[in-house]
Amino acid sequence: MFLICIRNDSRKSNKKLFLLPNDLTVNELTDKLGVSKQTIHKVLNKLCENGTVEKIGSPPKTIYRAIKILIKQEINEDIKEEDQEFFKNEFLLITETGKYLEGKEGFEIWCKKRNLPLQKTIDEFKLTTLKYLAHKNKNGIIDGTKKLLTTKGYDKIYLSELFYLDFYAIERFGKTKLGTILHYAKQGQNKFLMAILINEIKDRTSLFLNSINANAIAFVPPTIKREVQIMKYIQKGINTHLPILNLKKISGIIPVPQKSLNKLEDRISNADNTFAIFSNQNYKTVVLIDDAVGSGATMNQIAKKIIEKKIAKKVIGLAVVGSFKGFDVITDV
Repeated sequence: MFLICIRNDSRKSNKKLFLLPNDLTVNELTDKLGVSKQTIHKVLNKLCENGTVEKIGSPPKTIYRAIKILIKQEINEDIKEEDQEFFKNEFLLITETGKYLEGKEGFEIWCKKRNLPLQKTIDEFKLTTLKYLAHKNKNGIIDGTKKLLTTKGYDKIYLSELFYLDFYAIERFGKTKLGTILHYAKQGQNKFLMAILINEIKDRTSLFLNSINANAIAFVPPTIKREVQIMKYIQKGINTHLPILNLKKISGIIPVPQKSLNKLEDRISNADNTFAIFSNQNYKTVVLIDDAVGSGATMNQIAKKIIEKKIAKKVIGLAVVGSFKGFDVITDV
């Protein structure tokens, strides 16, 4: 419910208060209040500006909703100035209504909704995040090769090396900023978030490709058909001048995504039998790029095909995000 005030004329005393339900369109408000759309828009704009009401959706499917007191409740504690840049870089909250809140604002709300003390939780978040960041090299890249080599179940490792731009999630606090952007961009097929994702990864990816002297790249194709495919956005967004290998996903009657398979041997079989590479070129080093890596089975089996076809002597994997499982266990947080 939200309260809206409409003044009938220029006299301050001549005004009416209306208690209205949530999720109303401009047309519904016009009918209920008996005023022009121009007046409704003017009032709604002011309510949105002061944070009383939020606008959800886009024309012609736009509704207006009162913001919950929980979200707008003032928090007396402040995040220290020196911590604000850290949180801007490392924390992102996408609310249940689709608000994009990074840094200080998002973390305050995250704590408030869980009834957590702000400064104490700030210190805990920093301590936890810094331990995960310690796995990154000077270029902000995580080396996941050891994790892959120590995973049981592979007959042979074909990837020379495996890297991530970030972990997908960290303990207690859940998805990282990059993991959050990727998750909602992919699941919601959201072009706005995909653009943000490209902005986050483009420079680091280019730096990585230059640092290892890549001769060509390949992008892991999606399993499930979607109207907006995130890997297509990543391929277009990176905009490298390197040759791109033609890699296809060849599914059966029922496409089976890797994430639906729990056993490593099933993931290996899926990747081994449903990917095909079309190329008659030869390269020294090919970089294989994917959005997320769990077991590494998809990348490793595609690397196998590239190596066996003698398309490249070396295949290096690069994922936007990867799982932490398999790295050193954090025990003192």
